[in-house]
Amino acid sequence: MPKPHTFPFIFDQVKSIDISLLRKWGYLNHCHYKSGTLTWSTNGIETSNISIATKMNTIKKVLILSYNCNDKSYKYEVPLVSLPSNLGKGIVWYFLCPFTKKRCRKLHFIDQRFIHRSALPSGMYEKQIQSKKWRQMDKAYGFYFDSNQHYQELYGKYFKKYYNGKPTKRYLKLMAKINRSESIPYQEIEKAMCI
Repeated sequence: MPKPHTFPFIFDQVKSIDISLLRKWGYLNHCHYKSGTLTWSTNGIETSNISIATKMNTIKKVLILSYNCNDKSYKYEVPLVSLPSNLGKGIVWYFLCPFTKKRCRKLHFIDQRFIHRSALPSGMYEKQIQSKKWRQMDKAYGFYFDSNQHYQELYGKYFKKYYNGKPTKRYLKLMAKINRSESIPYQEIEKAMCI
């Protein structure tokens, strides 16, 4: 009798809240209260949204999540903690998961709550479920498939190509990846996909 299929929970495919985005949007300023809406969309169509707010005072630093899921309302607080950066400059913010009590930088939507990934030990990331053949192909031709991302980064709003008249290391690495992806003929990629 064949082994039954197991379809793991994939963290990359679920909604998540990243602390670096909250910091970027100004939610982690000291002595500050800020609220807003976090939305997720697929192909430009909004799929879901939640209300978020941060309360940052000397006594309490929390993220307040408020949303509806399956005709049930949820509202709970996620404590925020900060530690000094290992580089000696500034501080690094973390969520303190209210369900697992673990410190993390990203909360995943598991069982109708935003929690740390350790709450689901059987969960995996997309890279972990790729076949051996796909991993080999990604190793050999991954830079070709990522060329669109490289061009987007190259022509990004704040990308610096030169500093003091010299090309930046980031620019040189990016150009090497782009040149490598352009050096492979399309027929070779097509042939590899058919094998």
